[in-house]
Amino acid sequence: MGARSVEAGRNGRPVQPAKGERLADWADGRLGLYPMAKTNLRKVFPDHWSFMLGEVCLYSFIVLILTGVYLTLFFEPSGIEVVYNGSYEPLNGVIMTRAYESTLDISFDVRGGLLIRQIHHWAALVFVAGMLVHMMRVFFTGAFRKPREVNWVFGWTLLFLGIITGLTGYSLPDDLLSGTGVRFAQGAILSVPVVGTYLSFFLFGGEFPGHDIIPRFFPIHVLLLPGIMLGLVVAHLILVFYHKHTQYPGAGRDQKSVVGMPFMPVYMAKAGGFFFLVFGVLSMMGAIATVNPVWAFGPYRPDLVTTGAQPDWYLGFSEGLIRVMPGWEINAFGHTLALGVFIPFSLFPLIMLAIGVYPFIEAWITGDTREHHILDRPRNAPTRTGLGVAWLSLYGVLLIGGGNDIVATHLHLSINSITWFVRISFFAVPVLAFVVTRRICMGLQRRDRDKVLHGRESGLIKRLPDGEFVEVHEPLTQAQRFALTQHDQATPYEVGPLVDANGVTRRVGPSRKLRARLARAMYGPDTQIPKPTAEEYRELTSEDHQHH
Repeated sequence: MGARSVEAGRNGRPVQPAKGERLADWADGRLGLYPMAKTNLRKVFPDHWSFMLGEVCLYSFIVLILTGVYLTLFFEPSGIEVVYNGSYEPLNGVIMTRAYESTLDISFDVRGGLLIRQIHHWAALVFVAGMLVHMMRVFFTGAFRKPREVNWVFGWTLLFLGIITGLTGYSLPDDLLSGTGVRFAQGAILSVPVVGTYLSFFLFGGEFPGHDIIPRFFPIHVLLLPGIMLGLVVAHLILVFYHKHTQYPGAGRDQKSVVGMPFMPVYMAKAGGFFFLVFGVLSMMGAIATVNPVWAFGPYRPDLVTTGAQPDWYLGFSEGLIRVMPGWEINAFGHTLALGVFIPFSLFPLIMLAIGVYPFIEAWITGDTREHHILDRPRNAPTRTGLGVAWLSLYGVLLIGGGNDIVATHLHLSINSITWFVRISFFAVPVLAFVVTRRICMGLQRRDRDKVLHGRESGLIKRLPDGEFVEVHEPLTQAQRFALTQHDQATPYEVGPLVDANGVTRRVGPSRKLRARLARAMYGPDTQIPKPTAEEYRELTSEDHQHH
């Protein structure tokens, strides 16, 4: 778009455009922003409360960056030991690292330092929680299907990096609680066969705890990981714009059209207000709810452990795996393999990896190459929904295992009983949750089918001429029927006959047989209730009309 022509005023003299307009013309002539802005700023976004979960993640991340920059100005990542002589008198004269001393200075001497620290910590907890819930919304509704598999991987990577960033930031103050967590991580690293000792020496710069771990965690926490995450967030948002937003089924919504509000000004105004709402809630939580009071724990000492030491909730999964695992060991060729630590230490990334590659596994099983912009209702994908609930139940069970000492002391239970409960539940609860969830989904599908064919129960009782009492059903509108029946019911992949018409045996590879079994388990006749057809609806409605 070139420069605008100069318009003539009432007196015939040319009217010069305003400075802002001239600046916009100058930038557009060199960057070509106008066509791109015209296309994207009027982009339509659907409106649903669950879409705000992603916004909570984004705004919490922004709050993390803002508060983190402030804290970086005052924190000193040094493992050098000093004698404290500051505002918090109970610790005066105690030997501690400079990192812990600077954390106390931020908390008690820097204006607003404690509030910013607590907002930063709460924002980190909300950020990881928001990502987990947001990914569960995407998983249960099938929003990860083509063409959004790559965006799912971006989101999964953000979740994984968010957990690691939380671990490094949690460890920086060098208090007794975080030091216990670092010791736990070091023990897990040592369990890696052959190279575990070398990895530990490389990370800690020698024997634990050393003086290098905090200076090494600091640039990872404030530069490396946030930089990667910022790039992933930008790429994630670009793909959301490019692919257009998914939407729930409803009237006027199909794979090609989107029903909603334009990005500018409606969506942008709502998003701006929601950002300040999230920031305000995080500030209120930081002001009234104490989190990580490092002065109450004292500085880290390798010979001490805090009572009731617990990781942040998003790491309780991994700690629960290690706490409830039997202490198996193998001694061979002069080496000790600590299976009681290495197996659960390996399970955590394997389970996370399974979550990351799930969209590609489901696409391989279904063979579906179509683009999907309409979301599934979870009840219409019973197997996928059951798998998601099974994973969440496993997470809950292992979270109990990660805090078995706290559960034991607060509920007055035996810690051995809790440990055995978690060990048994690790195998039993996910299976039970899967079966129950799938049956519930099937029941909801039957209810939807009856609702489409017979209408909604109105609560009105009518007496027929023959004396029979019946409940009057209110017919659904066409839009309501469409929302309940618009979903596709996939036909499971089949290998086909193993012998062709000429009597020749076909060779079928093990991967195709596995794919057929998985497809039958996910989309077989026992996993979905057939949708009512138009003929069934017309037949029933005509019979009802004749009956009444």
